[in-house]
Amino acid sequence: MKRRTPQEKKLLSYAKDRRNDYGENDKSSRKNIRRNKKAPHRANRHHAAQVLEAAKGAVDDFAESAVEERLLRKRPKSWQKYRDAPLGEILQYKIARRVDLGIEDPEEGRVRIERVRRRLRPAVDYVSPQELLG
Repeated sequence: MKRRTPQEKKLLSYAKDRRNDYGENDKSSRKNIRRNKKAPHRANRHHAAQVLEAAKGAVDDFAESAVEERLLRKRPKSWQKYRDAPLGEILQYKIARRVDLGIEDPEEGRVRIERVRRRLRPAVDYVSPQELLG
């Protein structure tokens, strides 16, 4: 592995480091991701158990087809995790927001955003194909 300069390290940091842009505490994700994956699965199992409870008893082709139709009628619940945003994008957003709120001088903000963008452009050479595809 070749030695990287501080400038290359910063470039890679802007491109590859990720920050939570959803607006919640990033530490809470440790519990919330597990919880959000667990809840829909539990609801799907509960629904299936309730529907299958109606099919208990003697074997009946009509009841069997009715239960199967009820199970397939409702789409199963699901949850999907979204990845965090790259650090470079977050920095650009924060600077632009400060300018909009009047906290920062517009000209200085434009210069800072351009500096971040300039540092991000060459980072494409370092990003792996897997990251580009998502």
